[in-house]
Amino acid sequence: MEKKLRSNFKVGSLPWAARRAHWRALGYTDEDMQKPKIAIVNSSSELALCFTHLDQVAKRMKEAIMAAGGLAFEIRTAAPSDFITAVGKTGGYIQSTRDLIVNDIEVAVEGAQLDGMVCLASCDKTAPAQLMAAARLNIPTLVVGCGYQPGGKYKGEHIDIEDVFVYAGHHAAGKLSLEELTEMTETAIQGPGVCPGMGTANSMHGVSEALGMALPGSTPVLANSSGMWKTVRLAGERIVQMVEEDLKPRDIMTPEAFENAVKLTLAVSGSTNTIKHLQAVAKEAEYDLDVFGLFKKFANEVPLLTAVRPNGEVLIEEYQEAGGTLAMLKQLEKLLNKKVITVTGKILQDELKDVVVADPEIIRPLDRPLSTRPAIVLVKGNLAPNVGVVKLAVKDDRPLHFTGPATIYESKNGAIEALRNGDVEAGQVLVLRGFGLKGNPGLGFLSSVIFALDGAGLTGKVAVVTDGHVSGLVNKTLLVGEISPEAAIGGPLALVKESDKITIDVEQKRVDLDISEEEFKIRSESIKDLPFKEERGWLSIYRGAVKSMKDGAILGE
Repeated sequence: MEKKLRSNFKVGSLPWAARRAHWRALGYTDEDMQKPKIAIVNSSSELALCFTHLDQVAKRMKEAIMAAGGLAFEIRTAAPSDFITAVGKTGGYIQSTRDLIVNDIEVAVEGAQLDGMVCLASCDKTAPAQLMAAARLNIPTLVVGCGYQPGGKYKGEHIDIEDVFVYAGHHAAGKLSLEELTEMTETAIQGPGVCPGMGTANSMHGVSEALGMALPGSTPVLANSSGMWKTVRLAGERIVQMVEEDLKPRDIMTPEAFENAVKLTLAVSGSTNTIKHLQAVAKEAEYDLDVFGLFKKFANEVPLLTAVRPNGEVLIEEYQEAGGTLAMLKQLEKLLNKKVITVTGKILQDELKDVVVADPEIIRPLDRPLSTRPAIVLVKGNLAPNVGVVKLAVKDDRPLHFTGPATIYESKNGAIEALRNGDVEAGQVLVLRGFGLKGNPGLGFLSSVIFALDGAGLTGKVAVVTDGHVSGLVNKTLLVGEISPEAAIGGPLALVKESDKITIDVEQKRVDLDISEEEFKIRSESIKDLPFKEERGWLSIYRGAVKSMKDGAILGE
């Protein structure tokens, strides 16, 4: 008797005949073709260590699914790496590829009417894209965080790719020799996986677990470790059961689950990228949910309970050994909605019942936090009518109020050259504009400017406002990023003139251009959108389709 699966077509029909011809030639039997058909979503690539182990993960995942009574098909998507793919178009291919991946998945999985999918999450944009696709397609889905890379040693001290990221900026500012930087690159990465810190990748792996979409206790994990391989086996077994149970993403990723994910992000000082990614997932799930509002709402309710690099000195390995995401959720238990269900089919309350935090110094309890000051602050003001994002470090002696004259750059290389030449002075506010979703397009990747500023010895002495993107690894400089609306579509950043005074007040959650209301009105009436950089191909398509940051930068009409 045929199973009631959407992938099983009427015997004798054209879809049945065409599919049978292909799959018989692949060696599958008629009995195989009655099984739940599971997509293994793989972003394998040889361009970056983030992805190089995923083919082996996919192979073992397929074995696990087949052993559990499913029929597995590996599908491929784009594989953007911040460190590699950010070179072209001022990093425009990074954010934009998130949505390309979503549509890759839709084409392959929905086009073939497969029954479920396991998503191999790796670098920054793969996990949010996979969650977005899960929310859009709403078929049984499980996300597997495929681990972080091991770091190395340099002159007896720990070093990883995040350090190389920072010190490349020091070299750009003329403060570090090429020989030293080259030596660092020799040892910083000792195996595959994502950046070993609380950057976007590990933040989104944890968010996937907090949303209920990853197996409890599976994040973070060292890539290719026994813990990762155990998760692969269990995930392969579980996804087949999920199809049989018809347990779908929108059953799991409820509005209450999004609140839990926001609270986790605040407690670990996760990447600011999680905000727009969670908003995008909510939009794909067709929820009328304001994720930006949730971050504002819970900012003063959820204390900081850990300080994983670059937020502090805790290594990701230590965070994992202390219990990782599941232990953090245990510490947050009183603040969470515990009736939400996870991919296991159990409610969160049951998953947390027997959890023990292995090291309460690494993952603190609510009554003994590291800090009660929010690490992620959303600001508004006449320069950011919609939103701007500020990321603060755990131990932060920066002034939370900064006023200074603007110095404006519409070129990343121009800003770096100015820093190298000593043209940027203490007390100034760097305005980096024209790097937004449409202006760049695809969000300009400006971390190298911030690291060059650090290398020039101006950290804490100069503030930055931008409509572009800065890595979640950056939180040393007082910076308001991803200002919306962006300059290229007439946002107020386009009004700023050289030497205008700008004030950032984190405690008041404001960023303002200090001119009179009358002058502001006059400039607003005469302002013209910044000229778009001419594009062809994917980025031109993206520019025409991308919606605003408040919608999570999803694609629309």
